[in-house]
Formats: sequence, C-alpha cells, structure tokens
Amino acid sequence: MAERALRAPPDGPGSSPDENEFPFGYPISICEKVPDHKYLCSSCNNVLKKAQQTLCGHRYCSACLSWIVRNNQNPICQKCNAEDPATVNEGSLLTEERAFSDAAINKEISELKVHCRTPGCSWSGVMKSFEDHQSLCEYALIPCHTACGHMVMRKKLADHLENGCVNNTTTCQKCKRRLSSNEYQTHKCEGNSSKEQKRTYPERPSKEKNHSTPLNNKDSCRFSEIGCSFKGSKEKIKEHEKTAVGTHLIMLLQHINQLSASFCHGAGAVNGVIPCLAPAESKVNGLERKVSDLQIQGALEVGGDLEVDCFPVSSVCEEESILQRLVREKVISELENKLHVFENIVAVLNKEVETSNLEIAAFQRQSGLDQDVIQSLEMKITELHRCLTQKDAGLSKLHKSLQSFEQASYDGVFLWKITDVSRKFHDSVTGRAVSLYSPAFYTAKYGYKVCLRIYLNGDGTGKGTHVSLFFVVMKGEYDALLPWPFKHKVTFMMLDQNNREHVIDAFRPDLTSASFQRPVSDMNVASGCPMFLPLSKLQSTKFAYVKEDTLFLKCIIETNS
Repeated sequence: MAERALRAPPDGPGSSPDENEFPFGYPISICEKVPDHKYLCSSCNNVLKKAQQTLCGHRYCSACLSWIVRNNQNPICQKCNAEDPATVNEGSLLTEERAFSDAAINKEISELKVHCRTPGCSWSGVMKSFEDHQSLCEYALIPCHTACGHMVMRKKLADHLENGCVNNTTTCQKCKRRLSSNEYQTHKCEGNSSKEQKRTYPERPSKEKNHSTPLNNKDSCRFSEIGCSFKGSKEKIKEHEKTAVGTHLIMLLQHINQLSASFCHGAGAVNGVIPCLAPAESKVNGLERKVSDLQIQGALEVGGDLEVDCFPVSSVCEEESILQRLVREKVISELENKLHVFENIVAVLNKEVETSNLEIAAFQRQSGLDQDVIQSLEMKITELHRCLTQKDAGLSKLHKSLQSFEQASYDGVFLWKITDVSRKFHDSVTGRAVSLYSPAFYTAKYGYKVCLRIYLNGDGTGKGTHVSLFFVVMKGEYDALLPWPFKHKVTFMMLDQNNREHVIDAFRPDLTSASFQRPVSDMNVASGCPMFLPLSKLQSTKFAYVKEDTLFLKCIIETNS
C-alpha cells in the first residue's frame, strides 16, 4: 500500500473539519525563537490566536475566552487570581462584550517567524501564512474523506482512494464481487450484460453507530451525494473544496461512468450515439456541470490548468456552449453579490466618515476655545512674571538700603570690616575686582554722604606694592543745605588687631579739586592715599592687620573743623 496509514480511535468522528489546525492558539514549538510572554494566552499558554484583551489588561485567544465564558457562570481572569487574589475586582470578570481585539499584538504575532512541524516538511515563513500552509501541507496527515478510518498524507490521498481505501469500492452485479476503482475498470466476468450494476458508496457513520460524532450544526460538502463525508462550517467546507479538487474529480468521474453503464445499453446505440433514458441523461448532465464548475474553480483558485480525463459521454461536447454560459452567469452573479456587499460597505464607511468629520469639527472648535484659554493664561503668566521681576528688584533695592542703614553711621566715624581678604586680594591681582567700596556713612544725621574705596593690590603709583585707600564724596539727600566744597579733615586708620601699631594717615581736602565739590552724579572722583600701606607690611607675621582672613579700616571725619 502506497500511503502511510494510521487508524483513528474507534470512538472518534469519521472526519474532522479542524485537522492540522489550532483553534485555541498556536503551539510555541512552531516558533523559530521563544516568543515573548506578552504573546502568550493567559489560558492555554500557547501563542495567541485572534488575541482579545480584557478590562484587567490580560490577553486571551478568542476561542479560549469564548470557552471560559461559556463554561463558567462567573468567570474570573485566571492571571489576576494567580498574581494577587486581593486585586480581583469587577474588572477581572470575563465577558466577550467587555473584551476587545488587540490589533497591535495581533499584528506583531502575524510577523513572528515560524516553521512547519510536520515531519518531512521544510516550510518556514511568518505566522500570518501558517494556517494557509497547514491547509495545503502535502505532508500533513488527514483523515480519509470516505470515513474508512485511515490517516494519510494529503499528497497520497488520491493514491489511497484509488488503491487502498476499503470504502471506495464497487459491487459487480454480475458476479457480486466488491472491487476497488482500478480493479473495477479492468474487471470482466460472464453473465447477462444487460444486468444493472450498482455502485456501492461508502456508508456514512450514523448517530446510532457512532455516538461520538459531534451534534453541533455542520454543513455537508457539496459532493456528499457521491461519497464525500466531509462536514464542517462554511469556512471549513470552502477550504476543504479548495484542497480536495482532485479527490472530488475522481469521485465524480467514477460516479458518472457508473451511471452511464447503469442506464444505457451499448446494443441500442444508433450511429454511435447512446440512447439513454431522460432522467438518467438529466442527472448525468447535472454531474457534468459539477465537473466543469470544479475544473474552472480548480484552475482559478490553484492558479494552474487542471487536467482531467473526460468521460465518454457525447453530451459534454454538445452542451459546451451551455456550460460556458452557465459559468459566465455564475461568475456574473457572484460579482454582482460582491458588488452589492461592497456598496453596503462603502455606505457604512461614508456614514462613519461623516460622523468622523462632525467629531473632528467639534474637536477643532473645542481646540480653538482651548487655545484662546491657553493664550489668556499665558498673558496672565507673563504679566505675573513681570510683576514678580519688579517686586524682586524692589526687594533687592530695599535689602541693599536696609544693609546700608544698618551699617551706616551718622557721627563722621566709620569702622569698615573686610572679610575673605585672601580671595578679594586675588581678585584684585587678577583684575576681576580691582577695588572695593564700603557702605555709605554720614558726617551727621543730615550731613555729607561719603564712603571709602580700597585697592588691595594698589592703584596708580602704589599699584602692586601698596594698599591704596581713597575717600569718596557721594550725592546725598541734603546736599542743597550743606556748604560746598567739602573741607573737613579726613583720617584713615588700618587697625592692628593685636593693638600694637596701627597705620594712620590723614589729609585735608583740596578745595579746588572736583573731588570735593557738590556731586552732580552718584559719586565724585575718589581722592586719598595711593601708597597707604606697603603690601609687605600687610602680609608680615609681625603685625596682625589681617587676622582670620579679616581686616578693619577706620575713617574719622573732623566735623568741628
């Protein structure tokens, strides 16, 4: 026997519409790489098929979700229950209405690289082509359509039907022998040649004989009347008819030959034409049309020319034009049906487009209102930012004024404490800050406003060798009431913090100098002692002018002179 045959379990159905398919998810073993956890079903743990996402965020195969909902009164998400039973809530309740198709995951799964796991098959591709391959895989084991109980390779099904199928037999009415198709074609025996021969067709399993046959509603194959026992949904039948074209042709040819032999007598032939009975002729013509339809269907769907040996019936040639017309009418009818479906789809899409346009217009109006609100808020924020900047500037000015008032004196005597001397001296040497101004002080409560200016690295003739100290007359609030030029004696003192040797220098203002005239700007040009203290003496360890990085300067203005 040429085919590879395996017995099906005795309690199983004669044929299965789901052979070589995976309704509850694809096995992980077909994937080239181990799939990510997000691609696995929360129920069957296989790769998701038609993934559905629930409200709790977990994913199930469409068939798995339907099965769980159908077989449980209040189904709870298994993943939620396994991860943390305390988090189970109303969102964990599974219903088909509350789940939605996860298009993103389905698209990613359709691009997974897979291979056929059928022994002998070397096919590999992507997941979206896997089911198409499964329905066409020549190495796949499928049950014989005659319900003989054998599992055969798809590519060897025709050989099995011709040579090995126990159900695909014909009974010779002369000798009462049961013969296979090939044996019947060459069989010869003695007897009355006018006796009718009856073809025996495979007996389909009934409900009484096979209680395990599914009781759910399934349609039969269009060729069931000539021995095909395949049953299933419309989609499965369509796929079956697409893949079993050769088998159906063999069945049709054998059946037509048998009908011709049963109803026609070779002895009564006139001019080479067989005078058949009208009912037989009508049935044969109907079967001829099925053969023609099947040939055209196979040529269109498989993509090649389907070669079939024509049976010797003269009416095939005579009604060729009628068959072609019927085929055209059938094609036109199918196209009209499809056109009607497409018109309905376009109408629905037009309604959806109109609805979408209305929603977009509403969104645009709302967006315009939102933009106006945003611009108004931005203007308010800008105004508030400007106000805050002004207030910060005012606070800074007030802070400086407060500092000056706290450090100011009103009796002509001022003590200036300078900290971080080493850093400030370095800044003076590098030119970053060559001089420092003291806070302002006054000769009296309503007297002259003055300050000191010091160059730690010297200025003019004392630059780089001495500390330079200057006196600055500033623009005050009461200058209009004071006598000018400024003519009071000024005394400078660098205090030795060990009270041993203070550095003292004094000068009287040059009444002709612009430095002592009434200020016209914030302050006059500084005037004083450019060589007040040698740097060597300032840095000497014998004196304590700088102690703990701090020095003290004192200025005394003799207001009674």
